[in-house]
Amino acid sequence: MLNDPTAELEQLTKALEGQTPRERLRIAIERFDSIALSFSGAEDVVLVHMATKIKPDINIFTLDTGRLPRETYEFLDRVREHYGIKLEVMYPQPEPLQAMVSQKGLFSFYKDGHEECCGIRKIEPMRRKLATVDAWITGQRKDQSPTRGNVPLVQVDTAFGRENSTLFKFNPLADWSSADVWNFIRMMDVPYNALHEKGYLSLGCEPCTRPVLPNQHEREGRWWWEEATQKECGLHKGNIELQPIDDTTPVTPLRSTPPNK
Repeated sequence: MLNDPTAELEQLTKALEGQTPRERLRIAIERFDSIALSFSGAEDVVLVHMATKIKPDINIFTLDTGRLPRETYEFLDRVREHYGIKLEVMYPQPEPLQAMVSQKGLFSFYKDGHEECCGIRKIEPMRRKLATVDAWITGQRKDQSPTRGNVPLVQVDTAFGRENSTLFKFNPLADWSSADVWNFIRMMDVPYNALHEKGYLSLGCEPCTRPVLPNQHEREGRWWWEEATQKECGLHKGNIELQPIDDTTPVTPLRSTPPNK
């Protein structure tokens, strides 16, 4: 257990600044024996590619909400086989899920927001997993959406941290762009979700995700019926300092074409 999390955070921040994502991963993995990599999308598989070369048996996990597209399930298996990894799958608890669906049906989030459904299908399983580690790694980037403009390279996780214990959260790709991610995928022949070839840039549950149009932020296809500052499921929301949204300013295109097969 860390005696001074603030000092530790300062030291880690200084060590990570100016480093490549691979070097940032190495620093995180060497510092924490109990560390896990959260995997679901294009950024995450880039980290899987890098991390498995540093520590082949690194703890890698994913969330299965029960509402993922078929292409996502196929992608998870493809990554598992490609890297020869053991992929831990976290599922929602059946009792609260059954109670919500029985009371509200399968699509209540279109009427009353996605927080309750995400809380049951994603937040609770994530909390169970993160209760077993001292640090975790994500693929968050600053340019993904207006809600992520302040994503740091490392932070103390105040959303999932346990009482009397500090949980560190590493974001090695925070300063990468969408183009950086896809250039790496192309050059290193990294597996990716087939839905990216159909205009899906940010992938989530099937009912809550759709392709984005040119000049839209990549996460505008997530929970499209809600306004921009609400486009977080809660996995990162508690650790994000929201940026003000200026609706009069044109959005910088973030669309990057996946490599051709």
